Amino acid sequence: MPTTRAERTRRRGAGAGAYLYVLPALALIAVTALYSIAANVVYSTWDWSGISDSHVGVGLRNYADLVHDRVFWKAIANTLVFGIATVSLQMVLGFSLAVLVRTRARGRGVLRTLLFVPVVISPAIIATSFRVLLTPDGAFNQMLRGLGMTGFDHGWLTDPKTALATIIAINVWQYTGYSFVIYDAAISQIEPSIIEAARLDGLGALGMATRIVAPLVKGSHMVLVVLGLISALKTFDVVFLTTGGGPGVETEFLSTYIYRQVISQFHAGYGAALSVVLVAVAMVFAVLQVRLVQRQADV
Repeated sequence: MPTTRAERTRRRGAGAGAYLYVLPALALIAVTALYSIAANVVYSTWDWSGISDSHVGVGLRNYADLVHDRVFWKAIANTLVFGIATVSLQMVLGFSLAVLVRTRARGRGVLRTLLFVPVVISPAIIATSFRVLLTPDGAFNQMLRGLGMTGFDHGWLTDPKTALATIIAINVWQYTGYSFVIYDAAISQIEPSIIEAARLDGLGALGMATRIVAPLVKGSHMVLVVLGLISALKTFDVVFLTTGGGPGVETEFLSTYIYRQVISQFHAGYGAALSVVLVAVAMVFAVLQVRLVQRQADV
């Protein structure tokens, strides 16, 4: 039925009133996020210690210095390697565990709880525990010696060859449960008739997982990739509390390099430029995540 002018006016008024409910959240975002980002952009054009009342405007010199900063590119490379490795391993392990729990394992409720427990533990506790566990005289090396594997015991977090890989392993141990939960929920939405038809066709467990289940949860793959890469960009506590970015700069991440520049060396302007780069990369992944969610909603 055609609506009257009064009815259309009433609906517009109701729609405008609905925006009042989100106004507090928008104000909070504007103050805490948008203002901070804008201020950081301004600071990135200064030569400033971060604590002094005086500063010198240097334009884009801080950004130009980034191009020639060897540690910056090392931090980028470490962050990229960390992100790709952790996301890939967490997805493979999480998907495999989800398929196993859904198809063959008993005590599924207990297994789900045990797999998710590391996710809810504070990263500070995880990092501190592994730092003690993986020292040259720690419990892990003592176990290796007890098994007669004396050639493999060493300082896992102090050896430049194994420090980054060890941090990757710690992160995978903690957050595989998150990938498992996402995949477990996605698999639960698959029609049982599809799985049953594949079984009647003689498809084995491996073929079922790779040819049937994996394509049907592709939305979860993309979400985990985007969220995992964003999480890698923000990784700080596990690195800072285990290696501090060392030995040397072998485990330096963008987040730890920003901390070192601003807090330890009082190069707030340069640290702000690093932060702007970090925010720009994170925004790319954030936009990608929103697009993926919208695409899934339209399907």
